[in-house]
Amino acid sequence: MSQNKQLNILFTSVGRRVELIKHFKNIYNELSIDGMIVSTDIKNNAPAGYVSDKHLLVPRVDSKDYINSLLKICKEYHISFLVPLIDTELVLLSSHKESFENIGVKVLISDVHTHEICNDKILTSNFFTNNGFDTPKLYNIEKALGNGSIARPLLIKPAKGSSSVGVHKITNIDDLNFYSKIITDPILQEFVEGQEYTIDVFTDFDGNVLTAVPRLRIETRAGEVSKGRTEKNPHLIRKAKELVSALPGAKGCITVQCFLTHQNEIKFIEINPRFGGGAPLSLAAGADYAKYLMDVLINGKSSFDINNWRDGLLMLRYDAAVFVDGDLK
Repeated sequence: MSQNKQLNILFTSVGRRVELIKHFKNIYNELSIDGMIVSTDIKNNAPAGYVSDKHLLVPRVDSKDYINSLLKICKEYHISFLVPLIDTELVLLSSHKESFENIGVKVLISDVHTHEICNDKILTSNFFTNNGFDTPKLYNIEKALGNGSIARPLLIKPAKGSSSVGVHKITNIDDLNFYSKIITDPILQEFVEGQEYTIDVFTDFDGNVLTAVPRLRIETRAGEVSKGRTEKNPHLIRKAKELVSALPGAKGCITVQCFLTHQNEIKFIEINPRFGGGAPLSLAAGADYAKYLMDVLINGKSSFDINNWRDGLLMLRYDAAVFVDGDLK
């Protein structure tokens, strides 16, 4: 391994991504890479900030100063690689990708069109349908309310939401009437039963799919998986790879969510083109995308095989604490 290049990585909006940051830090040691991890957030008390080497405060993503603040950090700390971690900044960062590349920073991000598709549940549903991937059927809310009754359970949620916020199962017309008024830009869709999976699909910097790791969502909390297990299901792996390959300019970690029904049908429900909260399970199983990325950034290519990952690895997440001095806000 080449040792003549320093690799400084910037993770934005780190929040609670302690496990992910720790994993990247371990790769520095394992591969004897010289460099540091810088993190940003709007809060000084973001837990992941205390496992990075340097944590910095930035404006909110919707601030006109957000991009300039990141560019300034990249210059000051000689950042080579930027990894965004929340949905709300993906379209913005993708549209300014060239500004970062012009100062020598590679951004792990898909093209704008992919982020626009993934950021809107209606556009996501249309993408699934137009490309031949099965997905829950969408219903017109006004028509459903006009019918006066609901024949089967439905699901209502925001068109632009995340972390399962605002998602409700609808079993009667009164609930539909209530939630359709309090949810911003609601969509109504078929309620699907079956086993829920998150599939981490990893690509190279040109968007070619490297591997796909299905993770059974055994238990979730606040929209994130708390208990999960890797499963080498060839059907899920093949369809997830096909799906990501059909996206216009998908690059990086593409997190795909779906249900596997009792009839063995795959119904795709969501795409998040970033590292998901449960991604450390895939990395720990041997699909070590962090190691692959850092090797490519240092040496221009990687010899690590991230397809040889472990089937049946169980992840049991639990609460942990970071103890620091000071009155942080």
